[in-house]
Amino acid sequence: MHDILQFFKLLKMEKGKEDIMPKVELFTEELNNIPWQEKPEGFEGPVWRYSENPIIKRNPTKEIGRIFNSAVIPYEGAFIGVFRAEKADGIPMLYLGRSEDAIHWSFEEESIPFVDESGEPYVPVYAYDPRLLKIEDTYYMIWCTDFYGAALGLAKTKDFKTFVRLENPFIPFNRNGVLFPRKVDGKFLLLSRPSDSGHTPFGDIFLSESPDLTYWGKHRHVMGNTHNQWWQSVKIGAGPAPIETSEGWLLFYHGVSGTCNGFVYSMGACILDKENPSIVRYRCGTYLLTPEEWYEERGFVPNVVFPCATLQDKKTGRIAIYYGAADSYVGLAFTTADEIVTYIKENDAKSQGDDTIGISKR
Repeated sequence: MHDILQFFKLLKMEKGKEDIMPKVELFTEELNNIPWQEKPEGFEGPVWRYSENPIIKRNPTKEIGRIFNSAVIPYEGAFIGVFRAEKADGIPMLYLGRSEDAIHWSFEEESIPFVDESGEPYVPVYAYDPRLLKIEDTYYMIWCTDFYGAALGLAKTKDFKTFVRLENPFIPFNRNGVLFPRKVDGKFLLLSRPSDSGHTPFGDIFLSESPDLTYWGKHRHVMGNTHNQWWQSVKIGAGPAPIETSEGWLLFYHGVSGTCNGFVYSMGACILDKENPSIVRYRCGTYLLTPEEWYEERGFVPNVVFPCATLQDKKTGRIAIYYGAADSYVGLAFTTADEIVTYIKENDAKSQGDDTIGISKR
C-alpha cells in the first residue's frame, strides 16, 4: 500500500513539473546559473525589477565614475561583459568585466585594447552602448563609435584577450546596431537605427544583411515610432540581441517620448517573423518598464531605461534583462518567455506597415 501511495505521489509531482514547462520554446542553450528572482506576490506586469537594483552603482572602481548601458554573456561557466564606462574626462570607452553570478562584477583597469585585422592598435576615440553575442564559435561586439561622426563599430574575439576590429558596417550617422545570434539563409543580420549628427529627434529600426560582415545590403524597414503611443512617439532603437523563440524573434527595444523636461526612455518589446525579420508579427502597445525608481529617474541623464543585454535559459524559459538606468547605473529585470510573449500578443498594437517586408512605404 505504501508503495502504491508513493507511486501516485511521484506521478503527481511529475505532472506538476509538466504543467509548469514553458509553452514558448527558447532556441537557446540551457543556463542553469542564470540570475533570477521570483516575481513579487501581487505584482502586475510581465517584467519585474531585481529588488537589489542597481547592481552596478556609481564609482565602481577608483578610475571609473559611471557604468551603465552594457552587454553581458555566459562564458566558461561564469559570465563576461562589455561595459560602457566613463572616467573623469567624460569620454565613454568599453571595459571588460567578469562575474560568477552575473550580478556582482569586477572590471579590468584599462579599456579594451582593440587591434585591426593586421594586429596593429586600432583604439576608438570613443565607444558606447555595446552589444555582445556569440555566432557559431566567435564572439562579436558592436557599439557606437567615431567614424567622421557617430557610426557603428564592429569587433570579434574568441578568447576575450585579442579584440579585432572589423570594417565599419555603415557610414555615419547610425546607432543601436544589434546582430542576430545566428545566420538566416547563410547571411548575417543586423538591426540599426540611421540617425542625424545630433541627439536624434527621430529614428526607425532597419534590417540589413551581409554574407561576410563587410558588405551590407538588402536594407529593410522594420518599424518606426508611433504617434498614438506617446512612450515611443519620438524614436525607437533595438536593444539586446533578438531571442529566437517558437513564436519568432523576441526583440526588446527602447522607445522615446518627448516631454517639457526632455526625453524619456522606456522599454518595449515585439516579435519579428523568424524567416523574414523585417516583418513584425506582434508589437506591444504599452511599455514594459518606464523610469519609476530613483536610479532610473535621477542621474547624469534622468528618466532613462535602456535595455542592452539578456540572458536566457532554454529549460525554464527564464529571461534576465540588463538595462542602463539614467546613464549612471546598471539595472536588472526578469521575465519568462511564456509571460512576455503572451503579454505582447494580448497587447498587440502594430502600426501600419509593420507587418510588411519593409521595402517601401505603402
